[in-house]
Amino acid sequence: MTDSTNLSDQEKRPGLIGPCGTLIRREIVRFLRQRSRVIGALGTPLIFWLMVGGGLGRSFTTGGESSGIDYLEYTFPGALAAILLFTSIFSMISIIDDRREGFMQGVLVAPVSRLAIVLGKVIGATVLAVGQACIFLLLAPFATITLSVSMLAATLAAMVLIGIAVTALGFWLAWIMDSTQGFHAVMNMVLMPMLILSGAFFPPSGSAAIVRWITFVNPMTYAVSLLRHAIYVSQPGAAVNSIGFVTALLVTLCFAVSMLLFSIFLASRESARALN
Repeated sequence: MTDSTNLSDQEKRPGLIGPCGTLIRREIVRFLRQRSRVIGALGTPLIFWLMVGGGLGRSFTTGGESSGIDYLEYTFPGALAAILLFTSIFSMISIIDDRREGFMQGVLVAPVSRLAIVLGKVIGATVLAVGQACIFLLLAPFATITLSVSMLAATLAAMVLIGIAVTALGFWLAWIMDSTQGFHAVMNMVLMPMLILSGAFFPPSGSAAIVRWITFVNPMTYAVSLLRHAIYVSQPGAAVNSIGFVTALLVTLCFAVSMLLFSIFLASRESARALN
């Protein structure tokens, strides 16, 4: 009797794909219904890239053998990283809203894998972030970057990995926050410096020692470098002021995996509290 009851419970327990797919679809539908998020996540980096690039283009120099590179071209990978970061992080605000509305508590007490909850939120936001970054990628010719099949494939793979990493980071930050105001405050204090001090918009080589040290330990530095290598996959020497490809890939991969594992741990711990 006990064995049949346990078997029945296992049959009723949903798998990983179903709940995960439902959460992914929910994130996409919610995003499409809030057009201001589309404008904010894509428009801000685009305006910054064009306005700052137009203003600093003539006075900018990367130094060294690549001093002749145009500023719009140099900052193009940084603008892609900014879109991935902003879209992913803003998408995770939904966690705070779901907790306030009671939706998240219902999910946590349901017989759903904690992995499905984290993956559903993370993959959903990553799809949105990569989709918007792909739209921006169409502007590559304006940065004198030639689009090719190998470049598109490598850049898409890099964007997916970076999207997962920063979305999992946003999941962690949103999970421990009680209000959207606090989330925005943390974003301004932590995430903006992470982007600015990543070599996305200026080379760190000429900066103060403390800035170079922060850049070195900043995971976004390696994400931006990975994008530079992906964009210039057919021209390895053109990826100026970037860390080695292997190092950038390994650090970004470790960043993504560690953030995912930590997010799953937080979700599991919260589930235990909800059940108790």
